[in-house]
Amino acid sequence: MTNNSTPTPTRKRQWGAERSTEPLPIVHERPSDAKIVWGRLAILATILAWFGYIIYTVMRQFLNNGSEGFRFTTEAISYVVVLTFLTFSALMYLVARQGALQRFRAHVRVPRAELDAHFTDHDGDITVLVPSYSEEPAVIRATLWSAALQEYPSMRVVLLLDDPPFPSDPEVAARLEISRSITADIVDALAEPRSRFGDRLVLTQRLLEDGGSVSETTVRELAADYQWAAQWLRQMASDEVVDDHVDTFFVEQVLGGLADDLAVTAVALNTAADQTESITAERALELQRRLVWLFSAEMETFERKKYASLSHEANKAMNLNAYIGLMGGSYIREAGPDGTILRPVEDGADADLVVPDSTYLLTLDADSLLLRDYCLRLVYFLEQPDNARVAVTQTPYSSFRGAPTRIERLAGASTDIQHILHQGMSHYGATFWVGANAVIRKVALEDIVEVEHVGGFEVRRYVQDRTVIEDTESSIDLGTHGWTLANYPERLSYSATPPDFGSLIVQRRRWANGGLLILPKLWRQMRERKRTGQPLALLEVLLRVNYMASITWASFGLVFLLVYPYDSRLLSPVVILAALPYFIAMASDLRYCGYRYSDILRIYGFNLVLLPVNLAGVLKSIEQSITSKKIPFARTPKIKNRTASPSLYVITPFIIVAFSALTLWRDFSAGNWGNAAFAAFNGILASWAIIANIGVWNSIVDVYVNVTQWLFVEKKPAVVAAPAKPVTLPLDWQSVLYHGSLEAQEKISLDSAEFNTDARPDELLALPGATR
Repeated sequence: MTNNSTPTPTRKRQWGAERSTEPLPIVHERPSDAKIVWGRLAILATILAWFGYIIYTVMRQFLNNGSEGFRFTTEAISYVVVLTFLTFSALMYLVARQGALQRFRAHVRVPRAELDAHFTDHDGDITVLVPSYSEEPAVIRATLWSAALQEYPSMRVVLLLDDPPFPSDPEVAARLEISRSITADIVDALAEPRSRFGDRLVLTQRLLEDGGSVSETTVRELAADYQWAAQWLRQMASDEVVDDHVDTFFVEQVLGGLADDLAVTAVALNTAADQTESITAERALELQRRLVWLFSAEMETFERKKYASLSHEANKAMNLNAYIGLMGGSYIREAGPDGTILRPVEDGADADLVVPDSTYLLTLDADSLLLRDYCLRLVYFLEQPDNARVAVTQTPYSSFRGAPTRIERLAGASTDIQHILHQGMSHYGATFWVGANAVIRKVALEDIVEVEHVGGFEVRRYVQDRTVIEDTESSIDLGTHGWTLANYPERLSYSATPPDFGSLIVQRRRWANGGLLILPKLWRQMRERKRTGQPLALLEVLLRVNYMASITWASFGLVFLLVYPYDSRLLSPVVILAALPYFIAMASDLRYCGYRYSDILRIYGFNLVLLPVNLAGVLKSIEQSITSKKIPFARTPKIKNRTASPSLYVITPFIIVAFSALTLWRDFSAGNWGNAAFAAFNGILASWAIIANIGVWNSIVDVYVNVTQWLFVEKKPAVVAAPAKPVTLPLDWQSVLYHGSLEAQEKISLDSAEFNTDARPDELLALPGATR
């Protein structure tokens, strides 16, 4: 059970980082009446302040100064538009937050005995799909273990490796082999407890058949089994290599938390035996089955890129789609010139590959961890009569505590705030599928599947891959077909947050790209639901629009406020009153999540330096809408255990600080005190964000790396000119028979051109199918 994979180098802990690794409680604290009342007052105050500004400030300026000209009128209109959009986003935050408080207040945790009884004769199996691309084996291993140790009656865990299957780099190849072996290693490790508790269950069933009573000996033996399982997990935890706060969470919460739960159950059983209290035969069997479920997960590794008949499109959605499309089928492998082909067959007995179907799917990112009863509680939720049309349920992931860098701590704070907002959006039926983890009804995916044929092979799209926020688009598709989504109001899943500015850019630019492209689907959903007599509620529409488009108007609005010197007469204390409830509420939420009130200022500065990143994501969406081409996501280089940042995103924050200083000087000289104060506020917080989160020296290094990569051109070997002569191509009979003569000749020509050093460049370009 020892972790033999190479550990990731430990990051140096920064000053101001987080020390405690203790996560927040699984069940949210029940909000008080006062907190709910203050939340309602915050919503009311925001609306009244906005109306107050419009009526008493803008209208007064128009009436008193309407003759001053077109410029003032234009400024007033644009300022009102910007303020209205920003106030709307603040209002949606408060509304979603209020919904979350209502859900936390109403939530009652299902007792463990009810879960065990519900799943006694359960036949709804679940398949856990873990898509992975270039992840560290140690990260993958922890995720797979957290899935394998779910207490569920029938579970398969499939690692969907998306790395190139035949890498030429020896180091990459060695890492890939380690990743491939993880599932087999877990199966081997589970063999002993699986065999032990499987045999014990058979004996217990025989002992208690025909209504036999549960003796004190049986209870003590059951307690000993629980104690043995707890000790097995503790031994595994002690063998783990702990290098960072994520490893600490895995050891203490995933393994240790489960071990403690089992140990407490053992104590309870022994106490019952000491007091000569008897438990029912049904409960004894349920407790014995729980141990069997815990160690009985089936494990498998699948690589779609080994098969020429499956889509190789480079995104997580198609990695998932390729496997889901195979589920419920049997296949034989055929060798072809382009690779192995999977052919469906009717008789599973003759098949080389059988992919079982499943009632539920659990999609789980390779850097996420689940707590022990995630699957039990979420599937139980789906199987309640009132939730028959819920397609996806999840617990929006929380952040790992104890982050060693300041930027990871702030990113984690944003993640924990988003957990609350998604819970609130679920209250209004407006939540979205967040792809880090989710339990999905397979039948719901069959409703939204899109089928096409590419190169003679069927390609099935269950999860949309048109944008890089594929889960958001699929949420709209499900809603169009009458399905709903819901968040389970507990903290049962955790995922990594970016530890440095470069990796944060990758994440946030992805988040900002795609929302605008999905909005038209929302309008179509509204029309379709209205046609079927199930119109969307107004709050649901407003929350969804804000979720998909707020980054766009917030980014452009902030640019206007930073750059344009608005007339000081448009400023008013009422503007601050409109924003104040939002900032107070977020500060309160940060404190509730274990952070500091002052982190609201750090997050504001943090978002200032991310402004160019968000704008880049929005512009990519606009580009994609014009060109109709999918936007690939570039991977950035690593520098000494961190991700290098593109120069644009490093230099622009310094420009924001410089421009804020210039604005401060200009408005101070002109006596424009409101604009001067705003510029000073932005300049100070942006400067702090640069120093604390990016680092001046790191900025210099990143700019240098990007400039040198742009200046230095790889020197290619010179092509030696030779007398013109016909290019002789080898005949690949397999390609001719499979592709046909024209396509095979094209393929052969390109392959030969790569290695034929005697041919002139113009001859190589003249080969059929060759292009510059």
